Amino acid sequence: MTKFIFITGGVVSSLGKGLGSAALGALLQARGYSVRLCKMDPYLNVDPGTMSPYQHGEVYVTDDGAETDLDLGHYERFTGRPAVQMDNITTGRIYTNVLARERRGDYLGATIQVIPHITDEIKAFIKEKDGTADFVLVEIGGTVGDIESLPFLEAIRQFGNEIGRERALYLHVTLLPYIAAAGEIKTKPTQHSVKELMSVGIRPRILLCRSDMPISDDERDKIALFCNIDHDAVVPALNASSIYEVPLTYHNEGLDTQVIKHFGLEDKAPDLSVWEKIVQRVKEPEGTVKIAIVGKYTNLTDSYKSLNEALCHGGIANNVKVDIKFIEASVFEKEDPAAYLHDVDGILVPGGFGERGAEGKILAAKFARETKTPYFGICFGMQMAVIDAARHLAGIKDASSSEFGECDTAVVGLMTEWAKGDKKEKRGEDTDLGGTMRLGAYPAKLKSGTKIADIYGTADIHERHRHRYEVNTNYVESLEKEGLVFSGMSPDGLLPETVEYKDHPWFIGVQYHPELKSKPFDPHPLFVSFIKAAIEKSRLV
Repeated sequence: MTKFIFITGGVVSSLGKGLGSAALGALLQARGYSVRLCKMDPYLNVDPGTMSPYQHGEVYVTDDGAETDLDLGHYERFTGRPAVQMDNITTGRIYTNVLARERRGDYLGATIQVIPHITDEIKAFIKEKDGTADFVLVEIGGTVGDIESLPFLEAIRQFGNEIGRERALYLHVTLLPYIAAAGEIKTKPTQHSVKELMSVGIRPRILLCRSDMPISDDERDKIALFCNIDHDAVVPALNASSIYEVPLTYHNEGLDTQVIKHFGLEDKAPDLSVWEKIVQRVKEPEGTVKIAIVGKYTNLTDSYKSLNEALCHGGIANNVKVDIKFIEASVFEKEDPAAYLHDVDGILVPGGFGERGAEGKILAAKFARETKTPYFGICFGMQMAVIDAARHLAGIKDASSSEFGECDTAVVGLMTEWAKGDKKEKRGEDTDLGGTMRLGAYPAKLKSGTKIADIYGTADIHERHRHRYEVNTNYVESLEKEGLVFSGMSPDGLLPETVEYKDHPWFIGVQYHPELKSKPFDPHPLFVSFIKAAIEKSRLV
């Protein structure tokens, strides 16, 4: 029978519940169990699709087209199990579902209340996973004590009572701050956090204690005493030099052992050889390459979380460290890009929305094209590379995107219709912004003999998309005359998917987001090839 592990957080946010959940999932997999991870977010948005990356980090997109929390990216990268739409739920979606049923009369005239109707909807989200894996790990977003989290905590309390202790485990992630003036770790915030959790009827059985400093046995004894748990169930979670070291450190501290003990399972040694090899390559690289990310959300690196990790995966595959240099694209509108890009081994222009920084991204593509610097344009980054080619090679001086407003020469324009399976998806300028983009995995056909087809080793690919604008095929012929090859198209030939230059060492633009499918033990081939090209560039300098 499926066993459920509920992961909550206390004291402060951003303690790493998502990473901890993913690492625990990887440890359970290493013991031979199947796992599924999901997250419940307390915010009122239906999904994070309309939120600024500065608000909540990147939006992670699944194969089935769900816009989800970035923690689902951690789940996939650590376990390899593809996430789906029903692996992420928000307060907004819960209330939307309940109110829709109320409007239909499904509740037969009942007064709709948080208990039982909202909590029942939350429990239904959890129950849907029963039988899908040996272990289901459910992360509850936010911090214990927040008003927004209360319905979720009540729901998991009820659910745990219903299935019994033998199938439910509550794991609480907390903080042990180090006070330099006193020269000691303080346990009081953890005590209060556990007390807050117990006040709503949930008794955590394992504490994952984040700390900058080693936690002594005396401090673990004190926490165990005041929080009413075993000494060994107070698991230190110290900072690691790489996130891919976390499964190893958590295992060494006994996290997975405590989980196995709680459920009365046989304590078999996990096979962690894959993670040991990954960590060895991260810690002992043969060299370093510098990659510039020319973006517009560079003040918050979580805005490009999957991208950062995919570059790291490309480095692991090539046994080099990837040094990422974040550059705000708008600076190129006032200053020469060469001053910022002359010392980099590769340039990556990521996805984005809106006009701010667009001209800077176009100039970054132009610099890479002219200096033969490896260039990787993703989504918006591909579109800006095409506009560069239109303006500076094909002589279309006013080439632009209709995303920036009305223009006479929209080389990039709003998609109004596209195929999704055997159906047609349609959108208009007045369509709601939320959930209306071309989302999820779509097929593409690659031209034989092109660089990107050689990298993939196949002509047929499926990649995840998240965009509303497309390169206009009316300009394909004139751009190909100037050397920009449209090397990949949608199966119906209507939507450009990839572009590249024949006479460039490595210049590829893709309309999709390959970073979303990259994993440390299975790096995406485009990132492996891009980093390899950057290594060759660094050796030529």
